[in-house]
Amino acid sequence: MDWAIDGGAVSVHQNRQRPGSCHGCCGPQTELASLVRYRAAASRPGRSGGQASQPGDGPEPAARSASPERPDRADLLVLGTVVTMDPARPQAEGLAVSNGRVLALGSRAELDGLRGPGTEVLELGDRVAMPGLIEPHLHLWSTVLFDTWVDCSPFANPTFDDVVNALGRSAAAAPPGEWVTGKLFDPSLFPGEPELTAAIMDRIAPDNPVLVANASMHFLYANSRALAAAGITVQTADPPGGRYYRENGELTGVVGETPAMMPLLTAVPQLSHDQLLDGLVRILTTAASQGVTKVHEGATGALLGPGELDILHGLAAVGRLPTRITTAQLGAARAAWEKAGLQPGSGDDMVRAVSWKLISDGSNQGRTGYQREPYLGSAGRGAANVSEEELAEDIRYAHDHGWQVMVHANGDAAIDLTVAAYEKALAGAAPKDLRHRIEHCSLADGDHFRRMAEIGVSPSFLMNHVYYWGQTLRDNILGPSRARHLDAVASALRHGLRPSFHSDYSVSPISPLTAVQTAVTRGMRGGGTLNPDECVSVAAGLRAITIDAAWQTHTDRQLGSLVPGKYADLVILSADPRATEPAAIGDITVHQTRLAGGVAWQA
Repeated sequence: MDWAIDGGAVSVHQNRQRPGSCHGCCGPQTELASLVRYRAAASRPGRSGGQASQPGDGPEPAARSASPERPDRADLLVLGTVVTMDPARPQAEGLAVSNGRVLALGSRAELDGLRGPGTEVLELGDRVAMPGLIEPHLHLWSTVLFDTWVDCSPFANPTFDDVVNALGRSAAAAPPGEWVTGKLFDPSLFPGEPELTAAIMDRIAPDNPVLVANASMHFLYANSRALAAAGITVQTADPPGGRYYRENGELTGVVGETPAMMPLLTAVPQLSHDQLLDGLVRILTTAASQGVTKVHEGATGALLGPGELDILHGLAAVGRLPTRITTAQLGAARAAWEKAGLQPGSGDDMVRAVSWKLISDGSNQGRTGYQREPYLGSAGRGAANVSEEELAEDIRYAHDHGWQVMVHANGDAAIDLTVAAYEKALAGAAPKDLRHRIEHCSLADGDHFRRMAEIGVSPSFLMNHVYYWGQTLRDNILGPSRARHLDAVASALRHGLRPSFHSDYSVSPISPLTAVQTAVTRGMRGGGTLNPDECVSVAAGLRAITIDAAWQTHTDRQLGSLVPGKYADLVILSADPRATEPAAIGDITVHQTRLAGGVAWQA
């Protein structure tokens, strides 16, 4: 089976995070499975038995025709400006599609001979066609549980008062006693890092239990009715590993970490199985609306174990997936994956298991990223989740079993640890074109990138860290000297690396074009530019969301550029990003997203 791969010890410090400000991601949250009534699949469609092919095995895909009688006829002609992302032919006047694959590129005159009586013709006019965009790191399972909750993020609410008002409107529309729920609250992006307290929520919803999830899912915010529904009183003791925050002997409504959070989460009405499926499709449709035709799920197994792959294959089998999916299995769930017999490359071109996911630290904006020096105004440096030796052992296990490894690392000390662990793990290991990665790689410096290049490890940047969090990281959390290293794409490119850009959704909105704008301008939401020396060209930014993201997710033989034989996964844009003012690239609109030539989403 060709699954398209083209293929010193650190002490662990006590975690001293600020209440309500942690914004971590990627961690296992298997306890949250209680929030959904899940029906296990009777079979496991799409899983391959036995060992999958080794990286780089198998022939290049060939173009397939619509009918054996007339292989020279196209199902679809796309006529106008076609940006291919193929350096051998960067642009064409048109594109022909047959049986879901690119049949040919050329001038209008050249393609006219491929027109048949049943050929669909798409005239672009002023619009531009590009390869479908690739989202190389998001989270479906930790996001879907809260998909319909009120959006309390700073992206939807410019001020803290706006968050309170949004919850108030939801409470006003709810019958007495009905739960009012919110998600994605991130105090670090509001002045003063305000807490959402029980007193505030009691005022806006005196007759309803209110529960709001921090964007990191390390904290909840509950009003008095919600605490009562969960049986939590001022006499309730903090469980091991959890905390009910108090002030002057009274509960504030801030609840920290899973052991303390679970009584509240289990009191909320469960998500049904069908609601789960609908939520997954809704998230992927949001991605398709941004021009995305392939996503890479970043912690598969975190919620329902191997059953998550069953669900994704089931959705694909009934034609409900508007994007392709590759997955990164959570290393913390290794025993379940081993028992299920999952092999690298298992699946098909709609849903395929590709990677192994490990986590070295928390988040910088949450002050849990592991740093060399303390955070501003603090003695704390965050914490490493693992030792160098433990991480190296896990990397070597995955590498030896043929898995690409993705290691979450945000702080500079966490990247020190992660690079050293990769060096240790890969020393003497059998050479394999697995394209191991460091996720977020937020505060990497030139030495990190040099060493990564030497061992064949590439970064995937949460590029809009700069746009959304750059100002607060510079002014409140890290200071200017460290913040200037944030998402240092130009430095990575200078060392010959092939980075990608991701959203880490729901940590930030899915918007690959906005990520390109940020990489090119280094502009921050509050104004100003964060280290213009790290600005890159538009061409480099576009590669990071197309062909380089495809290369990094082992799908570049099928996706990422428009060349004969690859899938005709396309996005139709209102303007050409290459000819757009850099500060306006994120404003380009998506008119249509096509998967294998068929419409997956349209405005």
